[in-house]
Amino acid sequence: MKTRHTRSKIFTATALVVSAALALTGCGSGSVGSKNSIKVMYWSNSSAPDSDRLFKKVKAQMAKTHPDAEIELQAVAGSEEDYNTKVALAFRSPSTAPDVVYEDTMQVGADVEAGYLLDISKYVDKWDDWGHFIESTKKAVTYDGKVYGVPLSTDTRAIWYNKEVLEAAGVPTPWQPKSWNDILDMAAKVKAHDSGVIPFNMYAGTTVGEGAAISSFDLLLFGTELGDDAQYDAKSGKWVIGSSGFRDSLEFMKTLYDKGYGPSVSEALDTNLQKKMQSEWFPGGKMAATVEGSWYPSSWAKGSSFEWNGHDSKMEVAAFPTQNGQEPGFVSMSGGWAVAVGSKSKNPKLAFDFVAQATNKENSMENYTNYTLDINPRADVENDPNNQPDNKYVKSTTDLVQYTHFRPAYSAYSKVSAELQKATEAVITGSQSVDEAAKAYDEAVTKIVGKDHVIKR
Repeated sequence: MKTRHTRSKIFTATALVVSAALALTGCGSGSVGSKNSIKVMYWSNSSAPDSDRLFKKVKAQMAKTHPDAEIELQAVAGSEEDYNTKVALAFRSPSTAPDVVYEDTMQVGADVEAGYLLDISKYVDKWDDWGHFIESTKKAVTYDGKVYGVPLSTDTRAIWYNKEVLEAAGVPTPWQPKSWNDILDMAAKVKAHDSGVIPFNMYAGTTVGEGAAISSFDLLLFGTELGDDAQYDAKSGKWVIGSSGFRDSLEFMKTLYDKGYGPSVSEALDTNLQKKMQSEWFPGGKMAATVEGSWYPSSWAKGSSFEWNGHDSKMEVAAFPTQNGQEPGFVSMSGGWAVAVGSKSKNPKLAFDFVAQATNKENSMENYTNYTLDINPRADVENDPNNQPDNKYVKSTTDLVQYTHFRPAYSAYSKVSAELQKATEAVITGSQSVDEAAKAYDEAVTKIVGKDHVIKR
């Protein structure tokens, strides 16, 4: 499943081969000559144009504040996988390693473990702006209590629903479920009213990849009793297996599909599922609700791929509830991007100055208001009266940051997530019972991380 924000997919660099033709654009790809110099590496293509605009502006600003500094911008085209592989290759040698790197927050833990990123705690501790960043977004750049980057953007996940479809089925709007049962109750009413409408979608299976985790199952799992520790227990530093919350989450997915509240299994495992929802089902009144990211309505905006005139009068957003409405009541998941300092930098202070400039209030305000549909990680930007993005959903999706969680940013996560995806596919297809799928997940995770690194909860 490809969207601008499901590009948080983890990958193993050694499994990919970078084409010799992979282009570096910007101000050249060679080493910077002067001692007072830094290289800035970032991803920039049609899916991520905002980074190029921002970093070119920051370079121009730094020319005034640091006139003796030499800054080389290295923009990498291609897919995100190409970019992450290029970063990994660059860090193999001090001569090619970037001083500043544009970092998917989901890569932070793995890149710290690989030795790519510098601990910048001493810099942010003395930086007045650090206090303006939303606390939850700082978690995405923190590893073992140390800070390895500054958040540039974030996002949230929520329920998007067609209020006309719900109202036709007798479901009052605005609709805000307070528990998982409330979701099933809504789905039952919609299905009873019109069997041709799909009541509720939650991604499942290996076909949609990481979308089945961060934009689906994780909202269930992190909304159970263990909360933020539902997948990885921070106190013990171990991966969680054997939890009732994991089984309950699988049971909810099974119920959703067994009762016909979601897409058919073949549709759920179709690589075109997301496109069908955006281009046909929602605009055609054939779908009631789905779990998706804060950027979701952008696909219907004027000039977008699936332009839908009037979508903003029909589509509404609701927070995803915790399992039984227990505190804090709602749950969301976040990804996003950050700017980090490379561990091999010979000019870490200059590199951090570039990071600080890129993420200061002025640049954050302009990037957020004028260019991107991401959620800004700075509270002072979010609350500034001059910050008025032309998107009626911004406040609702931004408010969800207070309930958000982040996936465990460790190198083993990609393999653990793959097993989670397999478990969801097994229960919706009926190839395994909930208990069988949970057991298979537990055994696979234990094998991946080792029996000394799991804890039964």
